[in-house]
Amino acid sequence: MSDRTPQFVLAMDAAAISHAIIQMATQILEKNPQPDRLVITGIPTRGVEIARRLIRAMEVSSKKSAAFGIIDVSMHRDDLSKRSRMTAVQTTELPWDLDDRTIILVDDVLFTGRSCRAALDAIASFGRPSSIQFAVLVDRGHRELPIHADYVGKYLVTTPEEKIRVRFENLDGEPDSVRITQP
Repeated sequence: MSDRTPQFVLAMDAAAISHAIIQMATQILEKNPQPDRLVITGIPTRGVEIARRLIRAMEVSSKKSAAFGIIDVSMHRDDLSKRSRMTAVQTTELPWDLDDRTIILVDDVLFTGRSCRAALDAIASFGRPSSIQFAVLVDRGHRELPIHADYVGKYLVTTPEEKIRVRFENLDGEPDSVRITQP
């Protein structure tokens, strides 16, 4: 048993996260001038928090509100047998009518693209939105699927072995941060 504390690099502090979310909200509004037709939909857990913060930033900027949603992906993943532990199933919360609405799918980190693919499968079982766009706080590369984000808070160069840890004070009891944890 080692007493060694994991080594990490601070990639974003609370101010950088806030700035990135405001920037993404601005870009979303530029591309989607009718926020009332949007459903900002978070992938649990931290994607949900980022979605809430995006909606608040959009409200401050445009004085208009977008709908909020949560999409659980745990039963739609294609890598369940490779995961070290099962993700707890969360409640999916989406507006009844997705037709003619744009979903902004939100996650904390884009890595292989598998969470996004699972979210697309899950959304398809609830309706047919007019379009789906993807927003992530961090894009770290190393894609396994042809998935890209439309809105990115920060691009980070990482090795596949490194881990990205997004922390929010209201969820984790730690200051808002994005850390690269060394193997």
